[in-house]
Amino acid sequence: MGLFNRLKENIANKTSEVSNKFKNGLSKTRNGFVEKVEDLFSRTKKIDEEFYEELEEILIGADVGVHTVLDLMDQLREEVKEQKIEEPAKLKPILTEKIIELLEGDVSTEINMQTEGLSVILFVGVNGVGKTTTIGKLAHKYISEGKKVMLAAGDTFRAGAIEQLEIWGERVGVDVIKHQAGADPAAVIFDALQSAKSKGIDILLLDTAGRLHNKVNLMQELNKIFRVIKREISDAPHEVLLVLDATTGQNALQQAKLFKESADVTGIALTKLDGTAKGGIVVAIRHELDIPVKLVGLGEKMDDLQEFDSAQFVHAIFAQGFLTEE
Repeated sequence: MGLFNRLKENIANKTSEVSNKFKNGLSKTRNGFVEKVEDLFSRTKKIDEEFYEELEEILIGADVGVHTVLDLMDQLREEVKEQKIEEPAKLKPILTEKIIELLEGDVSTEINMQTEGLSVILFVGVNGVGKTTTIGKLAHKYISEGKKVMLAAGDTFRAGAIEQLEIWGERVGVDVIKHQAGADPAAVIFDALQSAKSKGIDILLLDTAGRLHNKVNLMQELNKIFRVIKREISDAPHEVLLVLDATTGQNALQQAKLFKESADVTGIALTKLDGTAKGGIVVAIRHELDIPVKLVGLGEKMDDLQEFDSAQFVHAIFAQGFLTEE
């Protein structure tokens, strides 16, 4: 069980503060999902079709995603056959390993930051998912790490969007580049890039409008923003983070599919993960869209936005016994 042991070693090396944030933030998922899994494993005496079907239902109910669950079940059946496993309890570490493998893939979950010069992070997503709050919290994180940060109010269409970002700018102590409501978003982004370069800013966080009523308009607007960014910094944006609300479940998956077609999304910022019992949506997004989850919202406090860690995620969910047995 190499990966299983690596998981435990990874957890041991993490700070207790980060572990507790994941554990506390995922308590609803743990209570709603793992209790059902534990119950199934404890009362089932043999691995048969009935066992597989019930485990499949539990995983789908946790928003792991139908396609992901079917792939996962095929992998479990194969392991059972190869290792001649008869007791359900023996599947615990294998289930844990397989979920970690699905989450990790071959793409980094770390935010792509430039070692020198300006790092540009563009945020996309529909209204109401916590995009502006995520930007504010990420700005706070980088400021606390000693970075020079600037924000750009590129959502010029939603009423109050500019003011909301300004409030966050004041809270964390960073400048916000803005225009009047209704202005051209690309012009705001251009001014922000010019200002950030002239002031020696390390990280520029760009907000954008979250309109989905017309996919063509969305693509045109984003394409214009991309052209402006690349004209100023050829290899930017260095990240395009799609902000999704974990409590919307499969709807978040549909949003991710649309934005993946409309923008070159490099990662997911999943908000309100603490507010759902269906945290399996993280696995579905990663596996079905091949986009890594890079940030997760685990609470309402300023420092509750955390960089995603697959081992911490799985450990936080399966903490009640899965990691104590092999």
